[in-house]
Amino acid sequence: MHLAYVDESGDAGVTGGSSTYALACILIDEDNWLPALDGVISFRRFLKSQVGIPMVQELKANYLLHNSGPWLTKNPLGSSIRGRIYNMSLRLQEKLDLTVFGVVIDKAKLAAPGAEPPAMFAWMRMVERLERFSTNNKSSIVLVHDQGDGDLVRKIARRARRLGIVGAHYGPGSLKRPFALLLDDPVSRNSRHSYLLQLADLDAYAAFRRCYPPPARNQQIIRSQTWDLLGSARLLAVNKLAGGPAGIVWQPK
Repeated sequence: MHLAYVDESGDAGVTGGSSTYALACILIDEDNWLPALDGVISFRRFLKSQVGIPMVQELKANYLLHNSGPWLTKNPLGSSIRGRIYNMSLRLQEKLDLTVFGVVIDKAKLAAPGAEPPAMFAWMRMVERLERFSTNNKSSIVLVHDQGDGDLVRKIARRARRLGIVGAHYGPGSLKRPFALLLDDPVSRNSRHSYLLQLADLDAYAAFRRCYPPPARNQQIIRSQTWDLLGSARLLAVNKLAGGPAGIVWQPK
């Protein structure tokens, strides 16, 4: 069995807000769950001892980018330190034997009469890849996601379990691939209480920036190549046929 932790980056609205919507998923084998969690806890203890970030404080991409959030607003850190924290957070995931992939949606290209809303489109791509991972590895999946889209995620998951209709890679038509190994409904959690969802938040923004590089600055918290610090943790199979950045489903093109 694998646990799949998913968090998002960007605005899910059809118009306005961000130009993209991104999801990132961290997959953890059940036998590795506690060692991986202990590894993240050790990392957070290191950050507390070195720069003072309390272990109970949520670590999110937006907080590191803008010195925002409950703690950093009152205790701002230099951009170089925040950049190193971001980089270490991604490098850590390979060391903990995690598996990571992302979904990045270009909202402008998706916008068309009758098109699916960005969040629905992104979650459908996410669930399709989880089904392929589950089937190929003969492993059941428990899906854990950040709060906010519970009704939508549950609807997509239930449909995938029974119908699982996805587009064919070659030629017209679709394939029926029920997500039979998806256990129960997805679990909605407050990311404030989950270090693993917080890592997924950092991954989601890094996936977005891998597809859409940030503007040049003297001190960059994150670069286009930050996603690649995940190394072998990236799940290359998710876009093996479609191409694009390693481990990222980038649609529509």
